[in-house]
Amino acid sequence: MRLDKFLKVSRLIKRRTIANEACDAGRVSVNGKPAKASTVVKAGDIIEIGFGSKAVKVEVLDVAETVRKDEAKELIRYL
Repeated sequence: MRLDKFLKVSRLIKRRTIANEACDAGRVSVNGKPAKASTVVKAGDIIEIGFGSKAVKVEVLDVAETVRKDEAKELIRYL
C-alpha cells in the first residue's frame, strides 16, 4: 500500500493530501530513509513522522485498505 494512503487509513494523518504534502516536504521516513508518498509500506516497517518540534515513530503491524476508526489503532504500534 502507498505510504500516503496508509497514513490516512491508520489515522496518523487526517487527510491523504496532507500526508502527501508531508512526504514531499521530507518530514516522513520509512526504515530510516526519507520516503516519497508512493513508497510501498508493508508489515514490519518503521515509520517516523516529524510534527513541528516532535516526532512520532510507529511500527506497521498490518496493512488494510479500509478499517473502522476503532480498529485503526491495531494497524500500528507506537515506539
